Amino acid sequence: MVSWCLRRVRESRDSADLAVSHPRFKKNRTLGMAPLLLASCIPLYTGAQALPKVRLFATGGTISGFAANRDMQYGYKAGSIPPAKLLADIPEAQKVADISWEEIAEVGSPGVNTQILLKLAKAVNAWLAQPDSAGAVVSHGTATMEETAYFLNLVIHSKKPVVIVGAMRPFTSISRDGPFNLYNAIRVAADPEAAGNGVMILLNEEIQAARDVTKTNTERVNTFETRDLGPIGFADEDRIVFYRRLLYKHTYQSEFNVDDLTDLPKVDIAYGYQEGGRAAVDAMIADGAKGIVLDDTSPGFAAAVKAGREKGIVFVQSDRKGSGRVLESANSGERGVVTADNLNAQKARMLLRLALTKTNDVKEIQRMFLEY
Repeated sequence: MVSWCLRRVRESRDSADLAVSHPRFKKNRTLGMAPLLLASCIPLYTGAQALPKVRLFATGGTISGFAANRDMQYGYKAGSIPPAKLLADIPEAQKVADISWEEIAEVGSPGVNTQILLKLAKAVNAWLAQPDSAGAVVSHGTATMEETAYFLNLVIHSKKPVVIVGAMRPFTSISRDGPFNLYNAIRVAADPEAAGNGVMILLNEEIQAARDVTKTNTERVNTFETRDLGPIGFADEDRIVFYRRLLYKHTYQSEFNVDDLTDLPKVDIAYGYQEGGRAAVDAMIADGAKGIVLDDTSPGFAAAVKAGREKGIVFVQSDRKGSGRVLESANSGERGVVTADNLNAQKARMLLRLALTKTNDVKEIQRMFLEY
């Protein structure tokens, strides 16, 4: 194989020919990039061990967004740049991992639905189940990234690292942040020290736990924060470094399994505010919701919750403030309402959807909210 690489690099003047002329490079043949081939030959020539295998699962988002002008931060079309081009833009990653890719969707993150979530989870689980796979990277839009990340945190059954990555600026931007984010995500997914950390989100060189992190700003590249706890590590130039481990259940410890599911129970979120009535909750129940997350409280919620509980609807009490716990209390127990601990409403919705695939017993669901 080494001699083949050297001979082809010496003799051929056509980089596209190099990219397709050997089965080793078949999966990357659409790249048509000489740097990718040359980088792949380097470890063979030096006698280095095979690189860890990392697969990119692309779903779209700003990281693959296209705009007409380089100074446009809005008005771009998400999911326009194919995964092959994203990877071709960072040939340095070929020195870190043996990279393949799979396209799951081409949408902005608000367009991620149950079918995409299930397809993604099954694909990632199948990849990580392969003995020679090292980790997975998921490219995703940032608006709902934390929801997908936490969902995967509950349904991926592997200790191998899964890193969700995105960007705040489109691929065509003057100072796009996507390529460096993607490069660092690949580094983390290939790093053995990242194993056992559950699903992680990586932007701005910060490694955040999927359960704890949230998007906090509409524009800035440092938008993702874990307010109560901070990052679990950093993707620095010299190495990937971790500073804390997670104590709650996730991934390989999870009781949730979506392998045979084609849909998930419908769960909605009702936002609490001054003078808020019960109409939204009643409408959600009428529309078929099996569970409802209350994001804070409103005067009209009490009567609606009581009526909903009589119909078997499960309610979870969350809070709109962005950090801190919702504590268990005698009041919540009497109302038959599950408390969300420190999960925000959008993540509580994900856990409740999965919990309802197993039970509608409030005490059992409360256990899940305390453990996950």
